[in-house]
Amino acid sequence: MQYRALWISDVHLGSRHSQARALLEFLRGVECRQLYLVGDIVDGWELRRRWQWDPDANTVVQKILRMNRKETRVTYLYGNHDEFLEGFVGMPLGGVQLMERSIHVTADRRRMLVLHGHQLDGLVHFNRLLERVGSRAYDCILDFNLHFNRVRRRMGFGYWSVASYLKLQAKSAVQYVTQFEEGMSRLAAAARVDGVICGHIHRAEIRVIDGMTYMNCGDWVESCTALAEHFDGSFELIRYHERGVGGAGRGARGQAPGAGVQELGTETRPPNRGGEGRPPAQPELAGLL
Repeated sequence: MQYRALWISDVHLGSRHSQARALLEFLRGVECRQLYLVGDIVDGWELRRRWQWDPDANTVVQKILRMNRKETRVTYLYGNHDEFLEGFVGMPLGGVQLMERSIHVTADRRRMLVLHGHQLDGLVHFNRLLERVGSRAYDCILDFNLHFNRVRRRMGFGYWSVASYLKLQAKSAVQYVTQFEEGMSRLAAAARVDGVICGHIHRAEIRVIDGMTYMNCGDWVESCTALAEHFDGSFELIRYHERGVGGAGRGARGQAPGAGVQELGTETRPPNRGGEGRPPAQPELAGLL
């Protein structure tokens, strides 16, 4: 399947819950002009705690570098789990462009702010210990999710994310997701763009908030989702476990496509070290990771 651009985030390579093999199969079945890695691709937190880099993780990295050497331009926006890469911004990384955020110009000339999303999470800046305690609890849920789905497969059922279900049932988690989505939309409005594309909260979504297009590309530890732009400027969420490569329906926005405009354009900027353009830190946004 061919796309104009693809966005994937939260792969967490180096974590035992990373579905690197599923991502590899997905990447083998698609082609795109631009690939955005929207943060937390490598789980630096987990690797510092316990080294468990497996051959599938190596193969995913090699596949992405091969894509970059051919017809695909790869841009890596670091997140909170791979923030160790911040010090390498501006350095050549196998031809991959590394930054904190960028602007993607769609086929129909809309400007989309692209960033991981941890910039909106006050806990990332003010309470790393509490955030990592939450990360350990999340790992326990994912452990259960792994064994639960093994049983489901033996019984002939498909994949089902326990972690996603629990998050949607928890009132505080639902409130956090809502605050996050609204906060990201305000951030995009402040940047004077047409929308925002992010990751971080492991919840794939396309919707319009106060006239601003909000899109989240999801993750590759629970739902295995990606965001895609078609050559007419329309977007869709791809849900790998549900329908396979390219099988998902179009996104929620029914915008008019550009009249034959297919040139790929991006605007980039150096990492925002001084907090310029960011909203005030919001301590109530308790990170799910």
